[in-house]
Amino acid sequence: MALVSGVPQWGIGIAYCVATLVVMFSGMPIAFALGVVAVSFMIFFMPAASVDTIAQNFYEELANVIILAIPLFILKGAAIGRSDAGKDLYSALHAWLYKIPGGLGIANTVACGLFAAMAGSSPATCSAIGSAGIPEMRARGYSGGFAAGIIAAGGTLGILLPPSVTMLLYAVAAEVSLGKLFLAGIGPGLLLILMFAGYSMLRYSKEKQQALAQVHVSGAPKSALLAEEHYTLGEKIRMITWVAPFVLILAGVMVVLYAGWATPSETAGVGAVLAFLVIGAMYRLWQPSKIMPIVSGTLRESTMLLMIIGMSLIYSYVMSYLHISQATAAWIIDLDLSKWVLLAAILSFVIVLGFFLPPVSIILMTAPIILPPLKAAGFDLIWFGVVMTIVMEMGLIHPPVGLNIFVIKNIAPDISLSEIMWGTLPFVILMAIAVVIVCFMPGIVTWLPDTIMGG
Repeated sequence: MALVSGVPQWGIGIAYCVATLVVMFSGMPIAFALGVVAVSFMIFFMPAASVDTIAQNFYEELANVIILAIPLFILKGAAIGRSDAGKDLYSALHAWLYKIPGGLGIANTVACGLFAAMAGSSPATCSAIGSAGIPEMRARGYSGGFAAGIIAAGGTLGILLPPSVTMLLYAVAAEVSLGKLFLAGIGPGLLLILMFAGYSMLRYSKEKQQALAQVHVSGAPKSALLAEEHYTLGEKIRMITWVAPFVLILAGVMVVLYAGWATPSETAGVGAVLAFLVIGAMYRLWQPSKIMPIVSGTLRESTMLLMIIGMSLIYSYVMSYLHISQATAAWIIDLDLSKWVLLAAILSFVIVLGFFLPPVSIILMTAPIILPPLKAAGFDLIWFGVVMTIVMEMGLIHPPVGLNIFVIKNIAPDISLSEIMWGTLPFVILMAIAVVIVCFMPGIVTWLPDTIMGG
């Protein structure tokens, strides 16, 4: 049995995990929690000279040119999120889809998908689309839980559809092609949008039938669900024209990236500049008082993420030096589980982590442990990255953490927290079904990247 400073290796591994949990549950910010645990074990179980490498390792990780794209993508999302683009996008889609049963819910779902692709942030999507969409759905008779569930679930698409900061970090951790990973998320993203839209139609039809029954049986006042709307062709075209520049930014960024004309970091920079120009021209956001909140918000979020990334490298470095990650991965492989049992066990582990941790932390903490066994079992790491992202999406809308749940509560305080949670539950089930579909039909993930960038 291997010993480190006279302590069995398995004992150090258990102590490392327990210490991480204790420090995190103390309420300490994730970046500092990882750093405290890593540095403490470095001092007690590693040569004294290793402490001198902390600053160097931290810098080298953040000097990765791909990571430069993170603050630029965040800046682009913040610029779009601070404007009325989300509200206008939702209104334009509603004008074209209002005749479809549940068209308002479908419009919100599609708007979330498009805005998520433009902004790359789940909370920003929930806030931008939900602040306009939830009041409109409530005014038209949608129940509070149904309206909240649509926006909360739609907001999760921000980490699946490109450009996604979460996927960017997975690409760095797994050492896979970022371009392929971005493309791989499009098929499952569209699948989830279709599933959410289908559920919206069914749920709307059920609520409408209940409203009709109440009118006929008890003579209750006519529900807003039964009201009729109308938009002229001119109004529809004018709304689409107003949001077209944002869609063109999204399309342009994707074309530049996949045509190989620019690196991900350069593409993110171009997208951020174009987003600023468009919101400045369309929404008159030129004044320093309106630009500074965008810049300061970007600085705060970027600093938080970069600190987590840097500290996670030190955390992973200590795990590797003490052979915790290698021993754990070897132990998992030695269990000789079938590949699908192994996948189910790892995804269950990710679901449990999702109760307490955000996607960024889950990726950076678990990658050294779970990726080697998956690769040894023959899984495509790009395919797994997409599956893992969908599972982490579930964590954004299920308790106890469920970040999107609390974003919705903030923008719709009149809807109770329990109502929001029950409203999101059907969408959690739909995501689980999507994971099963992708497992049986991996081409949904792999076809597009293989077609455009080769196998």
